[in-house]
Amino acid sequence: MKARPFPDGLAEDIDKGEVSARQELKQRARYLAEKYEWDVAEARKIWCFGPDGTGPNILTDITKGVQYLNEIKDSVVAGFQWATKEGALCEENMRGVRFDVHDVTLHADAIHRGGGQIIPTARRCLYASVLTAQPRLMEPIYLVEIQCPEQVVGGIYGVLNRKRGHVFEESQVAGTPMFVVKAYLPVNESFGFTADLRSNTGGQAFPQCVFDHWQILPGDPFDNSSRPSQVVAETRKRKGLKEGIPALDNFLDKL
Repeated sequence: MKARPFPDGLAEDIDKGEVSARQELKQRARYLAEKYEWDVAEARKIWCFGPDGTGPNILTDITKGVQYLNEIKDSVVAGFQWATKEGALCEENMRGVRFDVHDVTLHADAIHRGGGQIIPTARRCLYASVLTAQPRLMEPIYLVEIQCPEQVVGGIYGVLNRKRGHVFEESQVAGTPMFVVKAYLPVNESFGFTADLRSNTGGQAFPQCVFDHWQILPGDPFDNSSRPSQVVAETRKRKGLKEGIPALDNFLDKL
């Protein structure tokens, strides 16, 4: 099994419902082939979306001539739903990952192909494929709209720069001295943002925050000095998980 990231825009299309499990098979395959250059044969062999059957991750069967594969399909799908809901890094939802099943070797005896054996095995295999595919953390981003008089716009830029935000639009409200500043702000940095903004603008700026999109948090979670590594460590501690991302050796099972 191998994991790879989605092309840009596909996760958003799944969120909007333009690509979903309920779509007609050929229509979905054509859409993925035309817009995202998927192989049509592979796009027709999507097993499921996850987590919860609708999330922005896909499991695709690209095996050739594997015996008994249909017998274990439901168990592999269950393992996929479990793994995408509780990811490998810190047991948070995965997003924008495509998993391809390349090959399966199954026990000839049907009693050893039950859900009890296959579900945890599939989950461990999915985790291992994520860890070998250079995973990254994603963070939610707010769209912030701030109304303020012209003389305090400089103070707003200062606060946003300190909180990893960036302004993408600034406009004056016609016929008034008020300005509207639009910016993106990471949700993680938004705590205390309103109070900070008010204190830097003399209480003249009024922000409104709404969730806008997900964005990759720059840096490698496996590099101990990076910001993502710190976030992973904090999240694992909060959830009472073992310290550190599980090593790849944990998933090296031998018969």
